[in-house]
Amino acid sequence: MAVGGLISRVGLDLAAFRVWELLRATDLRARLRNRRVRALAARELPLPPERLIVLVAGSPDLGWFVEGGKRAMESIRGALERNGAKLEDMQAVLDFGCGCGRVLRHCAGLQGPSLFGCDYNPELIAWSRRNLPFASFAVNDITPPLGWPDDSFDLVWALSVFTHLPEALQQHWLSELRRVLRPGGYILLTTQGAAYEASLSSEERAAFQRGELVVRAAGAPGTNLCSAFHPEQYIRERLAPGFDLLEFVPEGASGNPHQDQILLRKR
Repeated sequence: MAVGGLISRVGLDLAAFRVWELLRATDLRARLRNRRVRALAARELPLPPERLIVLVAGSPDLGWFVEGGKRAMESIRGALERNGAKLEDMQAVLDFGCGCGRVLRHCAGLQGPSLFGCDYNPELIAWSRRNLPFASFAVNDITPPLGWPDDSFDLVWALSVFTHLPEALQQHWLSELRRVLRPGGYILLTTQGAAYEASLSSEERAAFQRGELVVRAAGAPGTNLCSAFHPEQYIRERLAPGFDLLEFVPEGASGNPHQDQILLRKR
């Protein structure tokens, strides 16, 4: 297919996907289920509207938005503690691809580090700024750089972010995240690995089994339409030059079910 035709096709696919997201967000049954969650959470932090939840989670399920974010925070803590680090001992942490605060909301009241979040969707950041005042938020582009100076953070987490980026963009962002990390700082990522192999086409599966990264809809980076699948071999051998791989846990991302969890440390 010619490049122009490919771009046109991706554009049409993305437009259709946006319609699907809108339909998901306006699902009446989901809204009725969410009423109870909103009522129970009325005395806590505000909860985002279904439309924003679908953008970050692919589902309007508010209960899972809250519970999944809580589990994700527990997974981050667990990975750090297994490797001799504690969140409370850090000076600054960044949620890269924070959306509308699915994970950061569970850091409210955390003693120790300054909290930061960034996302390329300005609407998500605007909501987070209005409703999560304990953290600082910034809008980034789909491509680097970030607005922070070198050596700004002790920890960056990026949950189900590299699952939606093509290979070149993944490498650019890992290099940029390495720049803003302090020496010895940590990056925690989640990826789609062997648990997703059954969903691949025969051609994709063959590439995956050869240790190659598989990317769908690379022309729609940063959206839920773009999907990347990382074999363990690729993670160990090619994903993150300049980092030590401290931990690879298949399906270890409890806040992002079935995704693998990876902990890296800057050399």
